[in-house]
Amino acid sequence: MKLMARRAQLQHHQCHQHLSLKALHLRKYYKWILWLALFIYLFLTTTPTSYSFLFHPLDLKPLLPAKTNPPALIQSPQPSSAALPKIYVYDLPSRYNKDWLSNSRCGSHLFASEVAIHEALLGYPGRAVDPNEADFFFVPVYVSCNFSTPNGFPSLHHARPLLSSAVDFVSSHLPFWNRSHGRDHVFVASHDYGACFHAMEDVAIADGIPVFMKRSIILQTFGVRPPHPCQQAEHVLIPPYVPPDIEDEWPAPENARRDIFVFFRGKMEVHPKNVSGRFYSKRVRTEIWRRYSGNPRFRLQRKRSGDYRAEMARSVFCLCPLGWAPWSPRLVEAVALGCVPVIVADGIRLPFPESLRWPEISLAVAEADVGRLEATLDHVTATNLSAIQKNLWDPARRRALLFRRRMAEGDATWHVLTKLQGMRLRRSSGDGEAVRTDTWR
Repeated sequence: MKLMARRAQLQHHQCHQHLSLKALHLRKYYKWILWLALFIYLFLTTTPTSYSFLFHPLDLKPLLPAKTNPPALIQSPQPSSAALPKIYVYDLPSRYNKDWLSNSRCGSHLFASEVAIHEALLGYPGRAVDPNEADFFFVPVYVSCNFSTPNGFPSLHHARPLLSSAVDFVSSHLPFWNRSHGRDHVFVASHDYGACFHAMEDVAIADGIPVFMKRSIILQTFGVRPPHPCQQAEHVLIPPYVPPDIEDEWPAPENARRDIFVFFRGKMEVHPKNVSGRFYSKRVRTEIWRRYSGNPRFRLQRKRSGDYRAEMARSVFCLCPLGWAPWSPRLVEAVALGCVPVIVADGIRLPFPESLRWPEISLAVAEADVGRLEATLDHVTATNLSAIQKNLWDPARRRALLFRRRMAEGDATWHVLTKLQGMRLRRSSGDGEAVRTDTWR
């Protein structure tokens, strides 16, 4: 018993020694523990909220597409109207513009952007009353309204002398053309090959852009990716003119009944005429007709008449093959009516690509691949047609391609002004040559 009591007393003594030693260690490091606690407190109360994920569980959610505007319109912010450039519009004698409006077609055909832009700029809030305050000078000359009597097409033989006369007029009455050699002056050339002023490419290339316009800025429908003599001037690509009331004539695209798979109405020469050594449409339209005119899934007609737009509004795909030039008003009509444009024109450049994001709303088929057109469209139908249509039916896309006589934010004239503003800013930063290079893209 004495032995057991002795052992218990020894264990109690050893435990007491152990606790005393532990307390000694705690007292030794107490100061460091206190400093560490103070540091953690200060870190938690002063750390920016961006680091809060270190101390809270992550709320993981699947990535979903935006339910508001499409990415094309929220990733490329555009300037407000207040940030757009000041434009001085020359008040030219009526023989250069208004007199041509005696023919009602002048303000409504596919080249009528020259009229629509002029009228929009006359009511533009940023129009400069004092030319000394202007960033750019607009020269309003209508050269597409001299319609040929035999075929009704615009005759452009008078374009160069009419424009040259207008330049003589503005340079003799005000000092601004001579001051910049026309570098800050803006013209519209809404024809097949822009400021080369001819419908046949070989003749247009041979004639070239008039020398007096080569320093100026040209608003033109013609654009291709390789360097081309008819775009060897600073330019902004614009859409062809389609009357803006087109989108009011039919139901909203998402509500339309689309019972036509593929649609095209227009000039299709089964035996192409050899004009000036060049075949119309590079035989692409002839090949489309030869392969698909008997196919019930293709609504093809050789005349642009009848219920043209009504049928387009009922169609899933609308063919937009090249004509004399790569571009076509069908591009605008198809977008406005919610029909997916199928662009068959190698190397074409399209207007306002930063905002419209053409690959999201259209299809591009190589000229050499027309024979596989049906299979290509069937593949798209089975894969991503609904995504393309969702992008295409966004009202902002239609608005960007339509010229309204009273300019509205986001319409075609507004986009032209944002492009000019970009040129002005680059010029003011001393990067003038870069502007000319950008226009090739």
